Amino acid sequence: MRRKWRSFVKMPFAMKLMLAEAYVFLGWSRILKLFPFSKVAPNLGVQMAETSWSHPGEDERMIRRVARAVRTMSRYTWWESKCLVRAIAAMKMLRRRGIDSTLYLGTAKDKSGQLVAHAWLRSGPYYLTGAEEMEQFTVVGKFGYFAPDRRGQRRHRHG
Repeated sequence: MRRKWRSFVKMPFAMKLMLAEAYVFLGWSRILKLFPFSKVAPNLGVQMAETSWSHPGEDERMIRRVARAVRTMSRYTWWESKCLVRAIAAMKMLRRRGIDSTLYLGTAKDKSGQLVAHAWLRSGPYYLTGAEEMEQFTVVGKFGYFAPDRRGQRRHRHG
């Protein structure tokens, strides 16, 4: 624990802020799970829309930093911060930075035949959360967040 604390203290202030932001968004996302999904879904983006697979190079570094912050802080929450909570938190952090992303919802059957669900987040060609297991799931829903472009208009394409 002492080593982790030392590495945190030596970390740049901007990264400390991002970790704090990730912690707050993970908590906010966990609270959203208390509500019916039909009430939460409209706030996630354009339903059944998918953002572009290409990405401006200048966003790559930020996308990776957001992914790292969410992954790191999800290990330190006292509440459950699993796939959907992580995906929503990362999506909201990207939204604050004006970066497009797509949240995917998938289902599959486990070994005992029970239906299981999974969520993951992609921005451009990068998967921020949930990539480890996504191949096992069939996409049943997706939500695209399209940041306003330079002219202040939304860019998007459906399904």
